[in-house]
Parts: sequence; structure tokens; C-alpha cells
Amino acid sequence: MLLTITTHATTGHPATDLGFLLHKHPDRVQSFEQSFGTAHLFYPEATGERCTAALLLEVDPQALLRSRSSVSTPDFALAQYVNDRPYATSSLFTVALGKVLRTALRGRCDARPELAATPIPLVLRLPAVPCRAGAERARALFEPLGWAVEADPVPLDPGLPGWGDSHYLSLVLTGTVPLSEALSHLYVLLPALDGHKHYWVDETEIDKLLRAGGSDEGPGWLSGHPERDWITRRYLGRRERYVRTALARLAEADDLVEGEDADDPQVEEAAATPSEERAPSLADQRAGAVLTVLRSEEARSVIDLGCGPGRLLERLVRDHSLERVTGVDVSTVCLEHAHRRLCKGCDPHRHGAHRPLFGASGREVPAGSRPELLVGSVVYRDRRFEGYDAAVLMEVVEHLDPSRLPAMEEVVFGAARPRVVVVTTPNAEYNTHYAGLADGAFRHGDHRFEWTRAEFADWTARVAGAHGYRVRHLPVGPEHPETGAPTQMGVFTR
Repeated sequence: MLLTITTHATTGHPATDLGFLLHKHPDRVQSFEQSFGTAHLFYPEATGERCTAALLLEVDPQALLRSRSSVSTPDFALAQYVNDRPYATSSLFTVALGKVLRTALRGRCDARPELAATPIPLVLRLPAVPCRAGAERARALFEPLGWAVEADPVPLDPGLPGWGDSHYLSLVLTGTVPLSEALSHLYVLLPALDGHKHYWVDETEIDKLLRAGGSDEGPGWLSGHPERDWITRRYLGRRERYVRTALARLAEADDLVEGEDADDPQVEEAAATPSEERAPSLADQRAGAVLTVLRSEEARSVIDLGCGPGRLLERLVRDHSLERVTGVDVSTVCLEHAHRRLCKGCDPHRHGAHRPLFGASGREVPAGSRPELLVGSVVYRDRRFEGYDAAVLMEVVEHLDPSRLPAMEEVVFGAARPRVVVVTTPNAEYNTHYAGLADGAFRHGDHRFEWTRAEFADWTARVAGAHGYRVRHLPVGPEHPETGAPTQMGVFTR
């Protein structure tokens, strides 16, 4: 992971004044041990006209594994070695940034106090920033803060252009701001772009966010940011209770609650009572519809293929009619989120208070135990997928390349052959009702396709006929007379 900070001379101030602001001498290379690796700060160039400081973080996967205590399973042990953390500017980097440049981040410069508050010309370069939302999201976060943004997608493989781009950006920010503000922008916005943190998010993160966002003692850059809610939600790991608290404190700092913007719906949402009092989201309606189908089909065992962060699993484990529940996903990050969600939400009287959540590969989970989470893919045959009454693919098929659909069909309908298969997918015709979604655009950047109702009906009929199933279709969400419901569901019964 690498960050370079470049400045040039201004009237009365040589470029090497950057060393005073960073509290790091340009003639020295300094190293700082972290629990997960080593951070190095050095100056590739340092002249009166131009000065560049570089912060390089080397992640030690073994040290990262040793420092981890929340998950103990062979699957996740492997994930500590096969991941993007040594290369992508993630929360590991912002932790190192906060420790190595703590004084600069707080805006202190005892040797040159007037310099700390002075805007200086800066160019910040980060070669690999995780951002699944794409370059436009990066611009939407940094441009309102006065930065000129160059955000170029990093190709998956420069030698194989047909593979397309990855979800990483090469980011260059150019602007004239105080150095402490520039560092605070990175400290908050990089984890928001990534959307994941390598450590558990608790209430202390609220204070970190407000302090770095300049809103701890009064209005700061975060409280007036047009993407304030999105940033807050992502930085706090989508913990709704923390998000509501942070947004309310931001509103208070900016005098929105009692001022002319007291009726701002965003503020009302932040101060609202529990979210369950609001109308259920489409995701909640979808999970509820799936659970209703499983109950009507009298399923006793369910495997959620492509379970993601566990929204459906959380409901399944609360249904006492189900004796066996398993979640499968190709992403270890998603499985870790599911692990945390289920540990927090499952019933200890039913499942046992402290049993390990992850079973050994291929091990059959006894009735009444807590759900099993497995790393796996729906496009590869896996004997662990067999023996269930029902399989669910909720918002999964649209993430597969069309060329991989036949493999998925054979794995689920041919090899695993559960009695019931439930498939949900977006209805492309309904996309016209989403403001800001361009014609022909998909709802999510990772979608490979989105079917119309006729296309979905053709696919389900072909699959059902080929594998000996019947299929019926159900709408999920509010139906429009012309475009149908936002989600379409196919229920296959063998």
C-alpha cells in the first residue's frame, strides 16, 4: 500500500516545509512497527522547489493472522493469505496513517504553527483504492472538498483486456488545502470507499469519525458534505444504531436540528426511532417472501447459495421449523459479516451459547445446531450442497457471467437436486422507476445482466424442463401495472 504526498514551493515557503508539517525529516527513512506489518515513511525527492513524502505499508499476513481473534476456521485462515490487503489501500492503511502521522492529522506544528493552518498545493497519489461503486463515487466524495480528481479503473490483467476492469481505482487528488484536512479526508473517505474494516466496529468509531470529520466540537467538512449519510453509513460498517447517533451529532454540530433545515428528511431519519418502524426495504421484503415460500413448501433443511452478509440466514435461524441451515458464498469477507450478524442475532436456547459457527468441510450439521457457513461456488460441483430440502439463490444469478449459467444449472438442479429451488433476480423493466439510473444501466456494478420478465420466464421454463421441475413465478415488492415488481421470483418444485 502506498501514498505519496507532493507539494511545491510557495511564496516564502520552500517545499521542504512539508517535513515540518509531517514531523518527519526529509533526510531520514523511518520505519514504524504495526501489529500487522511495518510502515515506512521516506522522501523520494526533497528540494526547495518540490518535495514528495511517501508512506509505504508492508502487510505481514502471518502477523495479521496472529492478531486476529474473532474468527477461527480453516477457510478464514486461508483468507488471511489470499486477499488484497498487502496491495489495496484499505482500513489497515488508514490505521497506519493515523498512527504514523497522528500529529500532522491533528493539525499540530509546534515549529511552524502558522503553517499548519495554511492551505498548500498538494498532489496525493494512491495506486490501488478499493471502490466497487466506481470512479463516479470517488469523484462525488472528493470533489465537494475542493479536490480535482483523477480516478482511473485498474484493469484485472493488462495482458488480457477482455477481462475488463477490477473494482480498484488509481486515484490522484490535486488541490490547495491544509495538510491536516487532506489527511483527514483520506482517513475517513478511504474506509468509506472500501466499505470493509479489518477490525470490529464499535461505538468508539463514532468519535473517530467526528474528530477526523472536523465535527467533534463544531461544524466541519463532514457535516456539510452532500454524501454525508453515505460516508457515515459505510465508515461505521452499516451499524444502524451507530449511524443514527453519528448523524444526529453531525446535525447538532451544524445547527440543523433547530435551524432553518430542521425539517430535513435526512435529519429526521437520523433521529428516528428504530428502523423497523419504517416501511420495510426491498431487501427485507425479498427475504420475507423467500421465507414464506419455504414455509409453504414445508422445507426442513435449507442451503442459501450466495448467502452474502447473511440477511436471509438471519431470518432462517430464527425459524424454528428449520432443522438445518447452511450458508455458502465465494467471498470470505461476506461470510465474516454473516458470522458476526448470526453470532449477534441467533437464539442461544436453540443453538447453544458458544458453539463454533463454522463446521469442517463436508461435515453434516446435526439438527438443532447453529448454521454452518461454507466457502464455495455455485458453478462448481460440491457434495456439501446435497441432501437439502430447499436451495435458495437470492439475487445471485445476475452476478454470474452468462457463459457460467449452464454450470450453475448443472450444480444446483442436476447434482444437488433439492426438492425446492427458489431464485430471485431483479426485473430489468422496473429500472425506469429508479431516479439517477441511466437507461440500460444495471442496479449494481457487479451485475453481468438483468432480465426482463419474459427473459426470466424463458430461462426458468427451460431449466425446469431440462431437470424435471415445475416452476411458478411470484412478484416481490410493489407492482406497477406496466413494469411489474422490482424483484421477480421463480419457485422450482421437483
